[in-house]
Formats: sequence, C-alpha cells, structure tokens
Amino acid sequence: MLFHISASLSHTSSSTTAFFLSSTAKFLRPRFSFFPKPPFQLPIYQKRHRFVFSQSTAASMDSAATVDSVADDLKKQNLEGVEIKLKLNLEELNWDNSFVRELPGDPRSDSIPREVLHACYTKVLPSVPVKNPQLVALSESVAELLELDPREFERHDFPLIFSGASPLVGAIPYAQNYGGHQFGMWAGQLGDGRAITLGEILNSKSQRWELQLKGAGKTPYSRFADGLAVLRSSIREFLCSEAMHGLGIPTTRALCLVTTGKDVMRDMFYDGNPKDEPGAIVCRVAQSFLRFGSYQLHASRGKKDFEIVRALADYAIRYHFPHLENMTRSESISSNTDEEDNSAVDLTSNKYAAWAVEVAERTASMIARWQDVGFTHGVMNTDNMSVLGLTIDYGPFGFLDSFDPSYTPNTTDLPGRRYCFANQPDVGLWNIAQFTSALSTAELLSDKEADYAMERYGNTFMDDYQDIMTRKLGLAKYNKKLIGELLKNMVSDKVDYTNFFRSLSNIKADPAIPEDQLLIPLKDVLLDIGVERREAWTSWIKSYIQELSITGVLDEERKVSMNSVNPKYILRNYLCQNAIDAAEQGDFGEVRKLLKVMQCPFDEQPGMEKYARLPPAWAHRPGVCMLSCSS
Repeated sequence: MLFHISASLSHTSSSTTAFFLSSTAKFLRPRFSFFPKPPFQLPIYQKRHRFVFSQSTAASMDSAATVDSVADDLKKQNLEGVEIKLKLNLEELNWDNSFVRELPGDPRSDSIPREVLHACYTKVLPSVPVKNPQLVALSESVAELLELDPREFERHDFPLIFSGASPLVGAIPYAQNYGGHQFGMWAGQLGDGRAITLGEILNSKSQRWELQLKGAGKTPYSRFADGLAVLRSSIREFLCSEAMHGLGIPTTRALCLVTTGKDVMRDMFYDGNPKDEPGAIVCRVAQSFLRFGSYQLHASRGKKDFEIVRALADYAIRYHFPHLENMTRSESISSNTDEEDNSAVDLTSNKYAAWAVEVAERTASMIARWQDVGFTHGVMNTDNMSVLGLTIDYGPFGFLDSFDPSYTPNTTDLPGRRYCFANQPDVGLWNIAQFTSALSTAELLSDKEADYAMERYGNTFMDDYQDIMTRKLGLAKYNKKLIGELLKNMVSDKVDYTNFFRSLSNIKADPAIPEDQLLIPLKDVLLDIGVERREAWTSWIKSYIQELSITGVLDEERKVSMNSVNPKYILRNYLCQNAIDAAEQGDFGEVRKLLKVMQCPFDEQPGMEKYARLPPAWAHRPGVCMLSCSS
C-alpha cells in the first residue's frame, strides 16, 4: 500500500496546482509530539563558570558569595521563573561524543578515498589550509544554545579554531559514513565528503548539540573532491540556516562563518574555465546529523550490517526520541503483521515502528512548512534528509519569487524538475518509502508497519498544510475551493508569493466595499493585469471577503494574526548575491545586516524595507542561481 498524494506535475496552470487541491478522506492526529523538551536540570560543574541571573535574583545574593555557594543556595530555592544562563568559554564546553563511543567506527583514520565497511564513521582531523582566517559572521542565538559566552567570538584564536587549524579541547573529530538515492538512483556510499563533525556538546539542560565544520578538508568520503568550500556557498548556507530558524522551520543551525584566507579553485559555470575563489568554513550545529542514508547504506550491505542498522536506530531513539524507550522493547518486527488483519498497527509492540512513524510525521510537518513560505530545497536526495525532521544541507535552495509550482533552483534538475516546489511533498513520501524499506530489510519493521508510516506521512502533511493555509488566509476553517482558486490566479499572473500573502492582511472584511476599490489593498502585488484578470481577482476577493465576514474577527486582530504567519522578509537569491559580492571584496557588513533582518522575518523592521523588494531584472538572468550555489 503506497499512499500517493498527488498526480505528477505538468506545465498547465490547472495541473500545476493539483497537489495543493488534493485532499484525504479523513485525518489522523499524530500520536507523538514533536521535539519533546527535557526537564530543567541544575548544572553541576567542577570548574568555575560565569552565571547570569536576573537583577532581582542577583540583588538578593551576597556579593562575596562564590559560584559554588550560589549553586548550593539555588538548589534550595524554588527556581520557577528564575532564568539562569551559563556563559562558558570554549575550554569549558561539556563534550560527550556518544556517537564515536557507542557506534562502530573505521579502524583507519586516514583520509584516503575508499569504501569504508562495517563502520558508521571515520575519525579524521580537519586539514584545510589557512592563512590569517577571519570571522565573517556569528549567531548569538546559537551560542546561547551551547551556553557559549559571546565574548568568545572576540578571541584572537577563534577563527583559527573554527577553521579547523587549531584543535578544540574535548572534540573527537570524525566524518560520518552514509549512502543515499540521488535523483531517484541508488548511489551507494556517499558520506561526509567535506564536513567534519567535532563532536557533541551537552548543555545544562541536557540538550545535545553536534558541531560540524563544513569545508574542513578531505575525508575518506571525498571521492575525487578536495573537501573544501568557497565563500559563496558558505554565506548561503550560514544565512539560510538562520533564516529558516527565524521562520520557525525545523533546521540545522550555524554558529559562525570564517574565511580560510586561502583560495579554492572552482569551475563556477561548469564550462571548463575554473578560477580561484575565497575559501570559507561554516560551523553547523544540530541535535544530530543522522540521515535517511545513514540507515540505507548499512541495510544495503547485507545481513552482516543489519546489526549496525539496529544500533543506529537504538542510538537515535535513545538520544533523540527517548519517549519511545519506555515502550515494550522488541527484538525484531511486530507480530501483528497479518495482511488479512485490517486493525490499526499497534505501535506499542515495536519501538522501531513507532520511531519510523514519528520520523515520517516530522518530515511531513517540515515539508508542509516549506510549502508555507515558498522554500524549495533543490536536492532532496535521501542523504539530505534528516531523521529528526530538520532542513539540512543548503545547496541550490531558493525561495519562490513569482508563484511558479514548477520552480526549481537547481540547474541540474531543470530537465525533469524532480525536486521542483510542487513535487516536494511527493518526493518526501518517496524518501520515507526508501527509509522504511531500509528498516524493513534490516528486519526492524514489517511491511504493514512500513506502509503505516507512509500513510501517516500523507495524513500529517495534509493536516498540517490545510491548517497552514487556513491561517495564512485568516480563515475560520479550511476552504478548498477558495484556496484552489487563489492559487490558480497566482500562477496565472505570476504573483510574488511572499509579498502577496503579506498584503492580503490589508483586506477589510466589509462586503459593502465598492467593487472598483476591492483590489486597492493588493495594488503593489497585482502588477500589469488586464481587464479579464482584474475581473477574476475581483470575483475572488468578493468570495474571500464573504468568508472573512462570517468569522467575526476584527480586521486589525486578523491582520496581526496573518502577519505572524506570513513573513515580510525571505532570503531571496538576489539578497544573498549582493551580500556575497560585498564579502568577496572584504566587506562583511551586508552579510551581518542580512542575518539580522532574517532573524525576525515577521516584524516590520522600519528602515529595512528594501530587503522586502522584488528581485531586480538582473536576478532573473540564467546562471545567477548557479553562480551563488555551486560550491
């Protein structure tokens, strides 16, 4: 049983929106909550640390008190409502390194390209050449997750450490081994070809964060590449990681971006004319960088590696899905697999089935949020799919400008548009099918459990997407016909996706508004439309106002609500390119300013309006995306 969401995309205006108009007979609520938060725990460290307390709390403490006595006093107090912030230096970070401690590794530690068997990783040191590396940009909110003192960014050796040239105390660097399907074809072993994970940090809340340097040099998985990255692609990855977080979309994060001070040769246009470009490294941060391909590779290598698949599944559940550990432990597949049995799958009998279902649900919710803001990933290969439901690996991504469901930012995807905007939900389902197939091959799931995970993907996606579209339009309930007609109109007139939904909140729920004034609130987004199209939009606005009028919500209240889900600012390609052009000349100011804007995309941000403008004409010429995206 394969749950198919939509028909294949064609280039007619009616079928391009077919996906958005699809529905299911009924919707099942997810059984598991997303991203459970661990309870607060008071940190206990042997070293002295800098603490930050609220003013009222600090005032009540003896100024001569030691850190230890303060901690003892706090243990005796009711901590509710008291915010405690640790401020650690780099040497005080609490490293755990469970991945290399608990999973099988490569006995070799060299970076010679090769097939690595029966191992989840290879220990390898960063090897990127550097010369006077510089800090380009940083994320204070990521530093806060790690409880890293922002003053550490000012250290003279900070760029050296995060270029990989100087070791970070406590880290055990490694490159992960995984495989994957690329453009629908099994590619075998892939792995971290230019990303080196430094290890895992535990903060005082027992939250686990992996630090990874992308562009840090060769690994056994580099194949014929050099393991390096250029400033162009590194700026895009850094900015989009933080922009997606600002939009509320699950994503890997970025702590900092540094230049290496050395050039990297790249054939930017793939035309046989390579040139030198500035090298750079992004420090990526995530709870885990485990991918669908992490499981696929070992499942593909036969029974001898099935135990590795199980070990990886146990590891993910233990550290990232701990609520599933309390279920009845199963050493193999669930016994409830009779094809004649139409009863619901009992997830309590097999924790791996429960885990697969939650991975499917998280993936569906993530992709629904992509569709919400017009984000197109560009390379949805299974090695680029996180088991935590995080957006990962920012390469040739792009946000919609004019609404075109067939849009793909990936020039290598142009012939078939496999990874175009409208296809993303279906590709997500296909990827889940490959993931559950790997678990089934390793005898962790039955076919029925695998099918159920795919069904849950479909139901969760449609449930979340309908809720999202309802909120984007400020409606009381989902209206399939109204939303379908809107999307058709947007395709016909190539309306800017982001600016249109932001402007829609200006519509007043007043049926008495004269017909010739109905489109005034949308005058900045409905550009160059003729009489026939004006009539089509007027008709839609009338239906929309009628729907709004029955909600009973005040116009200003609805406007605030709609603007909280429809961003004013997105990371358009031309904005990235402007920042890249300046940075390549040694001016990092635009990167930093763009980061600040994208951290609060739903706010008006007076004075920053230029970042919400439509792309200039040069941004639409062929090759602009390639110029920015190639690594």
